[in-house]
Amino acid sequence: MRHEMGHYAFVGGVLLAIIAGLVQTTSTFLAFSLIILGFVVGVLNWPAKDATHLLIAVIAILAAGSADFQMLNVTFDPLGTVLNSVFSFINVFVAPVALVVALKFVVYLARR
Repeated sequence: MRHEMGHYAFVGGVLLAIIAGLVQTTSTFLAFSLIILGFVVGVLNWPAKDATHLLIAVIAILAAGSADFQMLNVTFDPLGTVLNSVFSFINVFVAPVALVVALKFVVYLARR
């Protein structure tokens, strides 16, 4: 049950981040909600022993999000701005997940 809640929270957080990015909102409440949801997903979803794959995926997501998509506006005018916004909200959601899982993994390694 706990894993299912974490799974649904993760999918919901990603969908919420994508929708927020597509709408290009500047809502601080939405950003704060994504941060809190990210912490909840990190606590509920991943056991510490399975953290390596998640942390590698988060590094890839954060690296992709650091790209500057504004150059796409030259050819496809709003696309670069929209992609920057989507990746920004995804990063806001995924960063707390990574922080919690990384801390759980450090505690797991310390106990071994």
